Amino acid sequence: MKVLVIQNRMGIGDMVIFLPYIEAISKYLNTPVSLLVKESTKCSEYLKDNPNIDKIITLDRDDKKKIGNHYGFNGIFNLAKELKNYNFDKVFIFNSSLRYQCIARLAKIKKIYQYKLFDKKNQNIIKAAKNFVKKNINLEVESNPEIILNFQKITRAKNDYKILDSEKNFIFGVGGSGPTKRVSAEKFIELMNLCSNKFACKFFLAAGSNEIEKKIVNQILQSNHKDRCVALNKLKISEILPIIKNCNIAVCNDTSFSHFSAALGLETIVLMTDTPLLYGSYSPKMHPILPDGETIVTHDTLGKDKINPEKIFKKIEQILKLN
Repeated sequence: MKVLVIQNRMGIGDMVIFLPYIEAISKYLNTPVSLLVKESTKCSEYLKDNPNIDKIITLDRDDKKKIGNHYGFNGIFNLAKELKNYNFDKVFIFNSSLRYQCIARLAKIKKIYQYKLFDKKNQNIIKAAKNFVKKNINLEVESNPEIILNFQKITRAKNDYKILDSEKNFIFGVGGSGPTKRVSAEKFIELMNLCSNKFACKFFLAAGSNEIEKKIVNQILQSNHKDRCVALNKLKISEILPIIKNCNIAVCNDTSFSHFSAALGLETIVLMTDTPLLYGSYSPKMHPILPDGETIVTHDTLGKDKINPEKIFKKIEQILKLN
């Protein structure tokens, strides 16, 4: 049996959120599934060791630039033709778009399972996925994504980066997809001061490679914690994940590294400044920190300057006492 899962959201975080539901389909049908996803999800970087995933097919469509082999009216037929070559027996479509149902029918896929059509307004990403899986394979699935890594990669990273059990090893996700999500370098440095006064520490700095995030990393490296820091922003995601797995705890902006850290089993403190709380609390491994004075966060909260390092440190102490 050949099974396709279509997940057309663009973010890495969105893709990680969907993992438990995709894996549930694979395990229920007792076969690895293929994924149709956008390149921006970076799936190949963190799903290569997952036995539930077969092929990763790239959705070549950029709605903003209005380009791509799968964009527009002609893109429907181009994608359907490509998918038809795989001879899929079933498809599970994690969205409400008529477009993908038409593509699946044109690709001659016999069994099509999809969200209710045209039901996107105010759709909760997790509830929709839960209900979809419950309806179609009658399984209750918990929102607790897990990224699977080869054990040898984890051991190699521990040796290569001299990660010691005698130290508290932190992964700090200091980047972010937009300026309102990036807590300042000064606040991370203040948090490092608090941690270093209490523990023997090592800090791994995870960020993107763009100039703004490089500047944040460099600013932290110029602090008095330089000798305790390892910058990871020049590494591939696949190279960073085994390092994260060796750490004790994560503190991250709302960035891909908060999703990766929680999915790798780390207790992950998520600094929620300008994004719906759902994205920093869907996993039992996540511990959201809100800006001072806020009881809820959403788009346009603009709270990065009100993130309190002392509040983060208290949560770190609490988590480390429990583990």
